Amino acid sequence: MFNIKYNFFFLFLLLAAVSCTEEEELPQISDAPAPSNLSALFTIAGDNSGEVTIQPNGQGVTAYTVFFGDGTDATAELAPGEAVNHVYTEGTYTVVIEAMGINGSITELSQDLTVSFVAPENLQVSIVPVPGDPFSVDVSATADLETFFEVYFGETMDEEPTAFMEGETVRHTYSAIGEYEIRVVARSGGSSSTEFLDTITISNPLLLPVDFESTTQNYAFVNFGGAESAVVDNPDPSDVNPSSRVGQLTKTDGSEVWAGSFLELGEPIDFSSLQQMSVKLWSPQAGIPVLLKLENATNGDIFVELQQTLNTANAWEEMIFDFSGMDLSMEYSKVVIFFNFGTAGTGENYYYDDIRLTDGTPEIRFPVDFENIEPGFTGFGGAGAEVIDNPDPNGLNTSSRVVSFVKEEGSETWAGVFFDMDSPIDFSAGEKVRVKAWSPKAGANVVLKFENLADSNIATELTVPTTVANEWEVLEFDFSGIDASNDYQRVVLFFDFGVNGTGEAYYFDDLELAN
Repeated sequence: MFNIKYNFFFLFLLLAAVSCTEEEELPQISDAPAPSNLSALFTIAGDNSGEVTIQPNGQGVTAYTVFFGDGTDATAELAPGEAVNHVYTEGTYTVVIEAMGINGSITELSQDLTVSFVAPENLQVSIVPVPGDPFSVDVSATADLETFFEVYFGETMDEEPTAFMEGETVRHTYSAIGEYEIRVVARSGGSSSTEFLDTITISNPLLLPVDFESTTQNYAFVNFGGAESAVVDNPDPSDVNPSSRVGQLTKTDGSEVWAGSFLELGEPIDFSSLQQMSVKLWSPQAGIPVLLKLENATNGDIFVELQQTLNTANAWEEMIFDFSGMDLSMEYSKVVIFFNFGTAGTGENYYYDDIRLTDGTPEIRFPVDFENIEPGFTGFGGAGAEVIDNPDPNGLNTSSRVVSFVKEEGSETWAGVFFDMDSPIDFSAGEKVRVKAWSPKAGANVVLKFENLADSNIATELTVPTTVANEWEVLEFDFSGIDASNDYQRVVLFFDFGVNGTGEAYYFDDLELAN
């Protein structure tokens, strides 16, 4: 294209010369002055793309050749008035422009070009916890004028940044709870950058009691010595442990004698009121040692531990570990468990469940027989309750201890008592509730009510009348279809509901679930 323009221009000059009168002398092309007054206009795009528009100018020029000066072999051939675009990285370059005159003479111009990027603007960073995984976060970012992003998660001293582009999400999983500073850097493609800093707290919402029933909680087991852990279906639901889900620890074949697993709680264990820990355990053999260790979150040399021996095989057993005589002034948040401590693994499975603090008494959950427990009964409307010796140990109830329920003289028609279970009632074992009851009269309405601890408006109740007087009978309350997701944990009982009290006593015992 340039050659065509040049030839037409030259032909135009030649025709003009021929058309002159014979008296005029033809100009000598060889005497034409070389190109002069050369300059170059550099226009740098403001979007950090590095694109530069180069516009050469001069007098007596028929063509330009532009050398970009960035170490490449690329050049541009331009006619007068034309411009060229070229992309540079950030830096300083010497652009050379050769200008050709009509007679082929060359004039050269060298002009410095400085390309610098401005810092990215409007940096917006999103740090989002990963649902169900308290140790992980997702990081993404947007900005104007950025080329790419780098993120530092703040977990190690000499951390290498993770690079990502706009529209991408970077996930990081922390190894422990604590506070971490996340730094996101928006890069311009050059030395200019914009930074974002934020401090996040990694905390594990896993707190005592641990029952493995949650479908959203991440039970982040840490295994060692060849042990493997997981949450699984209860392999042996029973009265001792009717739970649906439990923890499983497998000592793989050849695993170390000290193989085990631990869970890290979201906060240190509070021993201010209770210093004993209850754990339900299941083993394929009796007589094996079980070691329970409580450890500091950051210093493994700070710990307390106790060892017990399992008495049963292939059955659930609740064991109490009494830490009351140990140094509980330190913070312990790791719960470590070892099965058959001291013996190498052969691939056997062990199970554990319901890790909780206790005063040493058995856990209050169905079935409730009041032989070894005495719940904290709360009366209302003029009624009260306490655990006493069975006043009529015969017939359907020969147990030693029962609950005495008394409606004082003049008590309200709705007078009753309640007590709380240690965990929400697990209706998977049955949605019918059987209660042994003793009444001084037949036809007394007995109301059994379940409530949510946090919201008493979340409740359900049924009424069943007594059918005999002065003897034990079994009352059955059919809660089929009950919504167990309401987490019913409070048990409320009313005797002779709808009638004012006259000081009479009623008795109940052996609350159990049935199908």
